[in-house]
Amino acid sequence: MEFQIANRWIGKNHKPFIIAEMSGNHNHSLERALAIVDAAAKAGADAVKLQTYTADTMTLDIHEGDFFIEDPESLWKGKSLYHLYQEAYTPWEWHKAIFDRCKEHGLLAFSTPFDETAVEFLETLDVPAYKIASFENTDIQLIRKVASTGKPLFISTGMASISELDETVREAKMAGAKHIVLLKCTSTYPASPDNTNIVTLPHMEQLFQCQVGLSDHTMGIGVSVASVALGATVIEKHFTLSRTDGGVDSAFSMEPQELAALVSETEQAWKSLGQISYGATKLEQASLKHRRSLYISEDMKKGDILTRDNVKAIRPGLGLPTKYLDVLLGKAIKKDVTKGTPLKWDLF
Repeated sequence: MEFQIANRWIGKNHKPFIIAEMSGNHNHSLERALAIVDAAAKAGADAVKLQTYTADTMTLDIHEGDFFIEDPESLWKGKSLYHLYQEAYTPWEWHKAIFDRCKEHGLLAFSTPFDETAVEFLETLDVPAYKIASFENTDIQLIRKVASTGKPLFISTGMASISELDETVREAKMAGAKHIVLLKCTSTYPASPDNTNIVTLPHMEQLFQCQVGLSDHTMGIGVSVASVALGATVIEKHFTLSRTDGGVDSAFSMEPQELAALVSETEQAWKSLGQISYGATKLEQASLKHRRSLYISEDMKKGDILTRDNVKAIRPGLGLPTKYLDVLLGKAIKKDVTKGTPLKWDLF
């Protein structure tokens, strides 16, 4: 199931693919957007992802009723959807400059389109992949449009039932998608670890026969690192220069030093998986001599009897294994030995 985007391989035989999601953290400054790209590259990310929409492609210019955010738990309480998307969107005329900066660093750059016009625009920039957001994972027309490009498709699974994901994956494949990665996602901002349920990852991988990853809205890196042990090959996290700078997504975004730690620790987790293994590894062979074994602990003469006073289970491990202690107690030795002699069968 592994595949390649440009020079990056994605799959279990390769280190986790780390996506830094810029979202609206540019705070309407192209200079800041480019600085975010620079910081993502320095931290070791594999890709930077944008979101491609306008307020008018997302919702209606209405500021009351269904179009007004009243949820007291929402980061965006007190805003209309239209005003939120006006604040958060990335100007389309910035995309090329941002993507060009990514190329300078050797970073992959792609985006999440939110309607068909965004897909058509992104195709003019020859993006290498696409992302489908959780809130659009049941938008079958959009899924078909993106899948028809034949490019790798990352799909966040937030809120989607098994039947909805089944329909989405089937429609994507029928429309031309060759490589699909389902990203386990909890669509709360921020998400809590106890509401993340990453044990779903191997089940999702088996059920849909595709690679899986994590679009992680939790704070810190613990959940992402743990997901690698459960099969995640892709990790996506929102990224900003500093949470104190504010912005629509800053409260649940990573800072540069955290992204660097994510890159390092997820790679460590991936390396640690290895393969099913028992016994001493090649590098452990030299440590076998430091196991406990049976040693003479007092000077002894030929014919003396072994007792717990003159035989001990100690380190190093150059004598007989300790499991033979009960067998040997009470036996006479056939030659003189000094304290510190490892017990061997030729002493009897």
